[in-house]
Amino acid sequence: MKRRWLFNVQLIFTLLVCAFLIVPVIMSALAGVTENFFFGLKSGLTLRWIGEVWGLYADTIFLSLLIAVVCLCVNLVIGVPAAYVLARQGGRTARFIEEIIVLPVAVPGLAIALALIIMYGGFRDFRSSWAFILVGHVLYTLPFMVRSVLAVLSSTNFRELEEGAASLGASFWQRFYTVVLPNVKPGILAGSLMVLTLSVGEFNLTWMLHTPVTKTLPVGLADSYASMRLEIASAYTLVFFVMIVPLLVAMQLLSRENRQIKKTKEEPLPDLEQPALRRTET
Repeated sequence: MKRRWLFNVQLIFTLLVCAFLIVPVIMSALAGVTENFFFGLKSGLTLRWIGEVWGLYADTIFLSLLIAVVCLCVNLVIGVPAAYVLARQGGRTARFIEEIIVLPVAVPGLAIALALIIMYGGFRDFRSSWAFILVGHVLYTLPFMVRSVLAVLSSTNFRELEEGAASLGASFWQRFYTVVLPNVKPGILAGSLMVLTLSVGEFNLTWMLHTPVTKTLPVGLADSYASMRLEIASAYTLVFFVMIVPLLVAMQLLSRENRQIKKTKEEPLPDLEQPALRRTET
């Protein structure tokens, strides 16, 4: 009886916490599709505010997608080989380099942006282009790609697989493309989704690096809350959710699939020798 009472209390507390977190999101989403937020649903539903958001801030949405995709490409070109070299090298030097790569995660985004402005702010064309924001995003997201790929490499025997391929005459690039990359595919996919999600939603660093002509989606969202009516800002939030939530769901599904694959690999193989021994003894 006491356990049942304790379970009910924990369940109620969990539901209250979920409601505390989810209800504001639902209210914000409803505000973006109602005629007048202060009158609620009785004022009627409309897509007018989403249309106005698209007309006012479509360029920020496309720019965010462009930066996120280019940031992902740069991460794949730099992060995957870097993780491979670190896993291959090992030792204190590799761990030291890994900590340096991860350092931007521990530093506030505003500090990273300020350092970039001090270092490269004098280059006017570079400072006023979206490539300046891209550099900041790459610095911020690269550790997540490296760590994701490095975690998969650390859990596989890729060195033995490479040695087997080398014994069959495969060159370095053949081993890298046909042995290493297929084995680290889960880490690359997880890192890619993480990079896209972080790049699209990054605000602190982007706020310092952007110019009036290089606003990204989060910066436009803050601008809409500061200067537009509540319905437009809420509609912009709804557009932001539509872009981010599928990526988050994909990350969860991929993580679950990776755990299942890892569990399957760790299961012991059935002992096939015992039945044969029994038949021999008989």
